[in-house]
Formats: sequence, structure tokens, C-alpha cells
Amino acid sequence: MAGSEVTAFPPVLANRHPEAPLGIDLDKCIHCGMCLNACPTYRELGVEMDSPRGRIYQMVQVATGQMEPGPSYREHLDLCLACRGCESVCPSGVPYGRMIEAARAEIEAQREYSPAARALRGFFFERFFTSRGWLKAAGMLLYFYEATGIRAIAQGSGVLKLFGKLGRIEHLAPSAELPFFFDQIGKTFPALGERRKRVALLAGCMANFTSARLNEATIRVLQRNGCDVVVPESQTCCGALHVHSGWKEKARALARQNVDAFLDDSIDAVITNAAGCGSTLKEYHELLEHDAAYAAKSRAFVAKVRDITEFLGEIGLRPGMGELAVTITYQDSCHLAHGQKIRQAPRDLLKSIPGVTYRELPLADLCCGSAGIYNIVHDEIADSLLRKKMDLVNATGATTVTTANVGCAIQLKAGAERYGQGQRVLHVVELLDEAYRRG
Repeated sequence: MAGSEVTAFPPVLANRHPEAPLGIDLDKCIHCGMCLNACPTYRELGVEMDSPRGRIYQMVQVATGQMEPGPSYREHLDLCLACRGCESVCPSGVPYGRMIEAARAEIEAQREYSPAARALRGFFFERFFTSRGWLKAAGMLLYFYEATGIRAIAQGSGVLKLFGKLGRIEHLAPSAELPFFFDQIGKTFPALGERRKRVALLAGCMANFTSARLNEATIRVLQRNGCDVVVPESQTCCGALHVHSGWKEKARALARQNVDAFLDDSIDAVITNAAGCGSTLKEYHELLEHDAAYAAKSRAFVAKVRDITEFLGEIGLRPGMGELAVTITYQDSCHLAHGQKIRQAPRDLLKSIPGVTYRELPLADLCCGSAGIYNIVHDEIADSLLRKKMDLVNATGATTVTTANVGCAIQLKAGAERYGQGQRVLHVVELLDEAYRRG
């Protein structure tokens, strides 16, 4: 246009870390600000640099050499929940989730930790989440802590105040559910009635002891709906926490193992009941796009991945559910609504249960504050988000809160106990299972 000037950013530096955000992604942001109100941290803090637009601006500054990736940059990016709510409202299709993960991978590669901190992070990301032995030990410790009454004493005595942040977040610790689900890995569960599909279930990592009953309910509902359910022995952690924390090489190793474990011509779908896991599983093709041995296999794998609510919506529920006279509401999991773009399927499944009164939750897709380990690392912001979420839940009058992610369920259970009205918190498939068992 005559008389106008176009101001372009300086070129992206050539010597960047290979995991750094891509210039083609950074260029997509037009800085319109549509993302601001969809961002939980901007709503909480009101700081431009803690909004998606502000974080992308900082990424550009670092990419072009105008700013060093120092403590301030790390802090603003670390405060992001990676909920991807901004993606749902962005008119330019900015792949913010991919960008924040890339930026964190670049930061992680350059960040200096004390020897103790590096060893601790190495233990959790390299060993804990991928070791059934360590996970079983953690589950037993958690069970012992609660079953012996130590937890009740600690919570009732006020002694937790002496433990600082550890005491503040103790209420977030989930219950360990015996028997654990580990013993079911490697088994096949036959369909009930005429077989419609053969599917493989991702058991998860910590979910094997924190959500063992959910995994069992998932299998029963799939069986009721004509599915053979295989739980592959060689599966491992999905790598979501690794990707979100900048450990992308480890995430790639886990992705390769899962592709090998699940990719089978006899399997019609790979099922997950954890929306956060599912979002990462559906992006394995991006993680492995430059891996000559796994690029094509990862695309084939991704084509089979389904969230449990998505899959049941596709094949349709069989009749046979009994009546549940309950009033329910539904909290969108960020990585289901924003990452996988699945909103209607879980609502339709819930409304199909006989006797259920469904009440829509205002701001249902605004993050509850769980976000992987965010509620542990940034507990005060997470707790503020949770309190506001429970105020909205309370206003619906629902006696049961449903969601589609294990992390959200743990967060909402803590919220119902602290700020709620005694609501039950269930995964969508757990309520379906109740209805089928009653039928």
C-alpha cells in the first residue's frame, strides 16, 4: 500500500538450539490480543508478558538475538500452564502449544542446575515415570501414609504448616487405590456380546495406582460396547510431562517404545482415558518427524489414537444403562478441548445416561490449575484458579463433577474438599460404568 511501511523482525539467528521455536511458527502471531482473555495466567496476573502474546514476543526477541534467554524469560515461560486455551481463540492458527514446548526444550538444554537439582530431575524424568518398580513403591508409600492414619493426623494437627510449600500442597496428594492396575498390564479382556472392535488401552504411569479403578471402569465400558481390550505389556509412560518440561529426547525414546508396543494391524484404535496423555500421543508424528525409522510408523500410530470419549462417541453406546438420578456438570480438560478439539462427545455421552440432569458449567474450558505438575510448582496460582473453578461448580448445584483427565480429577477432588459442597468427582467413563452396572 502506497505511503505505508512494513516493519519486519530481524532474521532469526542461525545458530539456535535445534529444539527452539521455528521462525515460521513465530511469524504467525499477528499480536491481535484475542488470546488474552483465554489465558489463565493473564486473567490472574494481568501482566502482558504472562500472556500468550507477550510470551511469543519474548520468544521472538530471543530468536532474533535482541534478548538473552535469562531468568526473566524463563520465569514468564515457566508460569505458562500450557493449557492451549489461546489456540482455540486464535484467528491466525498460532501453534502455541508446540512453541511453548520448543522454547522450554531450548531453555532446559541451556539451564544450569545445582548437582542435587539436576540429579533429582534426572531421576524423575529418566527413571521414575518409566519404572513400574519405582511407581509401585510410590503407590505403596502413599497407601501406607493414608491407611495408617498418618495423613489424617497430619492434616488435623496443623503440623503441615511446619513444612512450608510441601505442607501447602499436601492436600493435592491423591489416594492410592489398591489393588494397583500394574498386574492387568499384558492381559486381554474379551468383548461382551458381539465383537465390534479390538482396541489397545494405554494404562499410563502414575494412573496405575492413583486411577486404577478408572482403568478398570474403562475396560468394562469398552467390553460392554463390544470391544476386545488389549493392554500391551511393553507400553510405557506417554512422555507428556517430559515434553512439557523440555525433555524432548526422552519423550522421543518413550514415543518409539509406545509406537512399537501399540502399532499392530489387529488393533482398530489406541485408547486413552487421560486427555493430557492423548494430546501427546496424537502429536508423536511431530516428535518423530525427523526419525527415518519412525516417521511413517508414528503417523500410522497417531491415526489410531482416540480419547475414550471420542471413541465411544464414534461407535455409539450400546443400550443397557440403568438410571442414575444425579445432577452433574462437566469440566473440560484443557488438552481435550483445546489440544484435541473434542468438546461435544463427552457431553453427549453424559446426557445419554438415563435419569441424569445435566447442567452446563460456565467457563468450563478455563484451566482448573492442574496442568501436569503446575499445581505443585506454582501452587498459589493453581489454587486461585481452582477456587474460582469451584465457585462456578457450586453455582450449578451439581452433586457430581465429571471430567476427562486424571490430573484434572485429582485437582477437582482437592477443590471439592476445600472449596466445594461435597461433590463427587468422576471421569466421564466412571459414570457410564456406574450406569451400565446398575442396568
